[in-house]
Amino acid sequence: MIEWFDSTILDLFQSIQNPVLTPVFKLFTLIGEAGAVWIAVGILLLAGKSSRKTGIAVLLSLVFCLLMGNAFLKNVVARPRPCWRFPDIEMLIAVPRDYSFPSGHTMSSFAAAASVYIWDKKWGMAALAGAVIIAVSRLYFYVHYPTDILAGALMGVFLAMVSWWIIDKVTIYNARKGGNYEGKKQGKD
Repeated sequence: MIEWFDSTILDLFQSIQNPVLTPVFKLFTLIGEAGAVWIAVGILLLAGKSSRKTGIAVLLSLVFCLLMGNAFLKNVVARPRPCWRFPDIEMLIAVPRDYSFPSGHTMSSFAAAASVYIWDKKWGMAALAGAVIIAVSRLYFYVHYPTDILAGALMGVFLAMVSWWIIDKVTIYNARKGGNYEGKKQGKD
């Protein structure tokens, strides 16, 4: 069932490849490379007092993605990429060297975008739209299975929530320690 789902979706994306979409998806795949755009977003958010916790949440969730996804799960699951299994498919980007599950582009994009969404819904929706396009670009270029993408998105959102939970706990602890705690959850500035 999963294999049928994965192959059906990948075949659909193979059928829509064209000279108009390819450069657009190349741009979004490049934007998602190594989480660079999300690292920049996190650093920019650190600069503002009202967005500092969000910047920390973005960067913390990206660290969790690196550890959980790229350093651990990819190597434990060791799922070959679709382009490795079907080398006859014409590749429009360089073939990645690491394993397929979960999608690192998707996990880091959803982790960062969900972190922003928790802080500000309007900016978060824009970030989530970007995360979706980055995720779809990985299917378009035949470097991930749809289940890699779904797992990456779910794990990314989960890691964003864990990051915010940690930040809230540290904020409460610091407020209590400093005598500024009034028995209720601290705001997000």
